[in-house]
Amino acid sequence: MRRVKTTCAYCGVGCGIVTTPTGERSAKIRGDESHPANFGRLCSKGTHLGETIALEGRLLHPEVGSRQVGWDAALQAVADGFKATIAQHGPDSVAFYVSGQLLTEDYYVANKLMKGFIGSGNIDTNSRLCMASAVAAHNRAFGEDVVPCSYSDLEEADLILLLGSNTAWCHPVIWQRIEAAREQRGTKLVVIDPRRTETAERADLHLPIAPDSDVALFNGLLREMKSRWQLDGAYLAQHVSVPEGFWELETVDVAKVCELSQAQLDAFYDLFAETPRTVTLFSQGANQSVSGTDKGNAIINLHLATGRIGKPGAGPFSITGQPNAMGGREVGGLASMLAAHMGFSDAERDCAQRFWQSPTICPGPGLKAVDMFNAVADGRIKAIWVMATNPAVSMPDANAVRAALAACPLVVVSDCIGDTDTTAFAHIKLPALGWGEKDGTVTNSERRISRQRGFLEAPGDAKPDWWIVSEVAKRMGWVDGFSYPNAAAIFREYAAQTGFENGGARLLDISDKDGISDADYDAMQPFLWGGTSPLASGRFSTPDGKARLVPVRYQARDDGALDYPLRLNTGRYRDQWHTMTRTGLSPKLSQHRREPLVEVHPDMVARFGLDDGGLAMVETGQGKSVFRVASTDNQRRRDLFVPMHWTDQTSGGGRTGLLPAQDRDPVSGQPGFKNTPATVRTWLPRWTGFLVSRAMPAIPACTYWTRVRTAHGWLVELAGDSEPDALLSLLPAGDRAEVSDSKRGIMRAAVVAGGQLQGALFVARDGGLPPRDWLVDQLGGEKASSLELLAGRPVTPQADQGPIVCVCFDVGMKTILETIRAETLTSVEAVGAALNAGTNCGSCRPAIARMLETERSPAYA
Repeated sequence: MRRVKTTCAYCGVGCGIVTTPTGERSAKIRGDESHPANFGRLCSKGTHLGETIALEGRLLHPEVGSRQVGWDAALQAVADGFKATIAQHGPDSVAFYVSGQLLTEDYYVANKLMKGFIGSGNIDTNSRLCMASAVAAHNRAFGEDVVPCSYSDLEEADLILLLGSNTAWCHPVIWQRIEAAREQRGTKLVVIDPRRTETAERADLHLPIAPDSDVALFNGLLREMKSRWQLDGAYLAQHVSVPEGFWELETVDVAKVCELSQAQLDAFYDLFAETPRTVTLFSQGANQSVSGTDKGNAIINLHLATGRIGKPGAGPFSITGQPNAMGGREVGGLASMLAAHMGFSDAERDCAQRFWQSPTICPGPGLKAVDMFNAVADGRIKAIWVMATNPAVSMPDANAVRAALAACPLVVVSDCIGDTDTTAFAHIKLPALGWGEKDGTVTNSERRISRQRGFLEAPGDAKPDWWIVSEVAKRMGWVDGFSYPNAAAIFREYAAQTGFENGGARLLDISDKDGISDADYDAMQPFLWGGTSPLASGRFSTPDGKARLVPVRYQARDDGALDYPLRLNTGRYRDQWHTMTRTGLSPKLSQHRREPLVEVHPDMVARFGLDDGGLAMVETGQGKSVFRVASTDNQRRRDLFVPMHWTDQTSGGGRTGLLPAQDRDPVSGQPGFKNTPATVRTWLPRWTGFLVSRAMPAIPACTYWTRVRTAHGWLVELAGDSEPDALLSLLPAGDRAEVSDSKRGIMRAAVVAGGQLQGALFVARDGGLPPRDWLVDQLGGEKASSLELLAGRPVTPQADQGPIVCVCFDVGMKTILETIRAETLTSVEAVGAALNAGTNCGSCRPAIARMLETERSPAYA
């Protein structure tokens, strides 16, 4: 079995991976020590990619209606449907909604078809939901969507500001690089985040600002730097255009607006003033806001005005959430961009049309994601093609998106997964290749283009996304424009377009690769377009070559008044990814958080009558969903936090997409997922329970359920108000032992077949349920006695290692704490030497560090 170098399927860090196939659908995964994004490091998700490449849940054949068909019939159905819709209603009656999971070559072909041949701008991407505001801020300030930094700047900075980024969880390999810089250089770290995340706990200074007060904070910092004579007058004069009246900076009370103490602000101002080599790393916490673009420009203004840009260890650095969000931006995957970083001026549109030799060109920008689905809802868009994404879960006000898809005359979905919340609405399903099968390029957050290579055979009838789009285009009559023999040919065309009539106007120019051979494309090494520091020369992609300071003002948001007195924040968990269609296949990754939790400050738990560990209904003006309550003082008092990952396939509660409003940034169109007026109330079911099963059980008929994979089967949490007897049907076949007590509301059953436990069900009215872990382990063990199984515990008590902290080595919290105490351990490295915890991917290192600090505190001495 040959080793294949590729890139990770997850976040925008763009880690290199070395895969060694070990079977038809299995592989050994390790970090690529030669890849400059990660130098061999991987996070927990990347480490366990090998658990996610089996064929469970895959869409393997084209379907029209519910009928399996051949490729020719499916492609012709798509082409005919789009052609008929365009003929009757015009080009703007159709749309593509694409994804940062696509490779650049896929993106390129889809954008070319929609904007250059169909003649509509209606192609947008789920990247609109994560980084569109950063793109808009870059364009306003630099004249082009250019990220000024590279990862090496993190190692050269003396101060790193993390804004709206739980880096230790969401970009763990970047976090490891930051940790290394702190150890080696003494780099200071400031975390600006309403939550005290594991990242914030490790900071030199944590600023728990009020939601959406970032503009006030950075305007206040800029005003303070001006008053301290910390601006770079020479840089401003030579490289920056300052609009009239810009320095009439707003004078809001920053401490009051941000809900910080003056001492916290002064410490922040002092650190910034004393540390010229500063990188500001910002992510979804800044972007996913109705003022996200202004936040980005407030950050950029600060760096431009103080000359902290285009230099080693200095600059504003937007880090993306998806593996190829940047590649999509490069080739025009956003409705607000044309291609190769071009806009929609007459000259740029003419340039693109002549390069493509296309019959038409879109007249201007298309509909952004939220507007696109609203247009589906009101009938302006009558045919939509969704590629490699799940908008029925991930879009704000997801119920409205579902209603729109249900009413749309033609919904096409190309995906590698057969049953998602979105494919449920598809009239035509097209099987696409998944990670490990497809071949092309991706661009990471630092503009580094890397190869993603296939090392598995294409399963069933699955095809590359670029091939699917090209074949539809041919059947719509555009054979010459889409006759690509392979991904390398598409890359060559894209590379050529970046240089076509560019003349240095745009920094994105990889036209030196436009003649690359197929063999050289296959062997292509990772490279940075724009170099390590694309703005080092001080020249920007504006008519006068100067950057722009953009006036921005803090805009207060409505507090939601009495009906919704709290603020809802949404985000990611450490070991899960998007809607779990991939990470949900990994038993290891499923153990860190088995259920969707609503995190609530203890004071609010008391005020709203919640039960820590109980269930609660979170409600907004858009919808409601049930979550498990987690009381934590890491939350601000009036804030709630819920994860984004659970879907109708994995839970009857925890449906975060139902909750945010469609409020969005007026410039970028990016939704404000981080600050929705909300309330919470306790939800008291008639009974609670759980099921363990060797086989995947059917979806339960009860109000609340969550289904999570384990090493040898499944664990399903249950709660409801109806009679629980119907739950017995969830148990697999076999010899069944039961015990029930209707007066006490207890029902227990265990099924054994072939000497092994097949499933067990436990239901109680008073919440008196046994621990789960021992029963979960029995699914992979020898037969236990019926007495033990019905009791839910072994006759001889076993050690409880507590919740899993290190998924790589299955090390629990209690095991770590007991070892720290027994061996008097004082460092994360010492814990790693004793237990291996934290020595592989490193994602659990902040949690271990927190346990060490807790043990050292006087309260525990």
